[in-house]
Amino acid sequence: QLQLVESGGGLVQPGGSLRLSCAASGFTLDYYAIGWFRQAPGKEREGVSCISNSGSGTNYGRFTISRDNDKNTVYLQMNSLKPEDTAVYYCAARRGGAIWCPPNGMDYWGKGTLVTVSS
Repeated sequence: QLQLVESGGGLVQPGGSLRLSCAASGFTLDYYAIGWFRQAPGKEREGVSCISNSGSGTNYGRFTISRDNDKNTVYLQMNSLKPEDTAVYYCAARRGGAIWCPPNGMDYWGKGTLVTVSS
């Protein structure tokens, strides 16, 4: 069974950090681009970051994406978290490998992990 499983979410205070993990089972991520997305209550899903199969990632400010193909896992390091970062975070995989992660073009999705930033 092909599966993506996110972990690492939880409650963190503003200014804190979390590292999310996205582990694949049933297939290898070697040939997939991986994206992180998030959806806050009452808002549309939005892209957070994307990484190619070779490890080229889109990193914006506080969030850094990385991957370990030996562990079949992709990570999202989130620093200086703000209350507005509160959301369910999802990872998704797209066959092809290039650094392109359109929300409607991903092949597999995880079920998400909740990140709550609050004091």
